[in-house]
Amino acid sequence: MKSNEEDFNNNTILKAEKTIESYLSNNFKNIHTITFKKNDYSTPMGGMVISGTVNNNEKATFSIDVDYENDFKIISSAVGKEFPERKEECKEKTCDY
Repeated sequence: MKSNEEDFNNNTILKAEKTIESYLSNNFKNIHTITFKKNDYSTPMGGMVISGTVNNNEKATFSIDVDYENDFKIISSAVGKEFPERKEECKEKTCDY
């Protein structure tokens, strides 16, 4: 398993955050602000997960797994109770980001 310090340098984290910003803005309605939590980014299997909130709402949370070794693709995402709805055109399939 790779360590967080080896793979998740500032540049890697910034690229992942930019990808997530694009993903959220392109796939969900009314995303105005995105706040990332600064915490441990590693998953138990050595992957990368980034979490945070949108629109300054503590209940509009997200947790997104990012494949940082393959062009920062979104692997999976989970959102909180008050997270904005998906855009209609992005409900059946993920829209480009």
